[in-house]
Amino acid sequence: MDTGTHVVMGVALGGIATMDPLVSSDPALFNAVLIGTLVGSQAPDIDTVLKLKNNAVYIRHHRGITHSIPAVILWGISIPSIIYLFTPEVNFLHLWLWTFLAVILHVFVDIFNAYGTQAYRPITNRWVAYGFINTFDPYIFTLHLAGIVAWNLGASPGLMWLIIYFVIALYYVKRYFDKRELVRLIHENFDHVTQIATSPTIQQNVWRIAITTPTHYFVGRAENGHLTILDEFPNKEIDYEDPVVKKALTDHNIKAFLSFSPVYRYEISYHDEYTEVRFIDLRYRARGRYPFVALAQIDDEHGEQLKILNSYTGWVFTEEKLQNKLSPMETKP
Repeated sequence: MDTGTHVVMGVALGGIATMDPLVSSDPALFNAVLIGTLVGSQAPDIDTVLKLKNNAVYIRHHRGITHSIPAVILWGISIPSIIYLFTPEVNFLHLWLWTFLAVILHVFVDIFNAYGTQAYRPITNRWVAYGFINTFDPYIFTLHLAGIVAWNLGASPGLMWLIIYFVIALYYVKRYFDKRELVRLIHENFDHVTQIATSPTIQQNVWRIAITTPTHYFVGRAENGHLTILDEFPNKEIDYEDPVVKKALTDHNIKAFLSFSPVYRYEISYHDEYTEVRFIDLRYRARGRYPFVALAQIDDEHGEQLKILNSYTGWVFTEEKLQNKLSPMETKP
């Protein structure tokens, strides 16, 4: 989920914690628990700072190890321990319990959007992305805002937040069945489907879809139960024997993209000074473009002495912006 939703979830969990008799009867413990749920609801996303280094590092590691099973355990122990250093009079067990629950909730809700997490690491490094809740869901966020307002107006937080989370749980079930119906519809209309990537949008009944068959990729939208295919591409295997492609696959930006993207196509274009190998994620079509890409520009005019001149991976919405993000071409001798 987005940062704002994680914040309001931390507040909500602090409210639910008031149903714990020890928390409700001890103001110091309540304040410590509220801090713990707020920090715990944000801690796994500390890897966002990796974006300051470069996109490749960020893409390869965001929602990776910081959302893994060992990390969840580490956050669950370290955060309440630090809080306890400043409030040694509170009950550590209850502080730990609610903080740990906040960390678990953060990782749990992240697995339901299209981006996903490596939540099962180290059991498996695969990305878990069930793809039926949008990264920012206005219904979930609005319910939390309404709960915060009601709490400030004097509503009993414990029971109120339980009711809100019961409604949200029903909403998750509803979205699960929405996706299942969408998958059924796709299988009815396409033969030999090997993979389906779904990306819900802010609009409740509109989905982005990317369908893989042995021969083609189909990219489109589903709206109110109707499928519209917007683009179709041949399912072309990567030519691992092509020296230029092999060189591109050694680049850190390309490696980061391939470690994350489950459905993509690639293309090779030839220019006067270089050959470009570009990988294009098919899940995020927007305004007729595919903004999540990785590319490498390779000098191939010196026989086997191939050299990567430029490379990039990330989200860009125009070709002009993409070219601006590439470093200046090196002057060839």
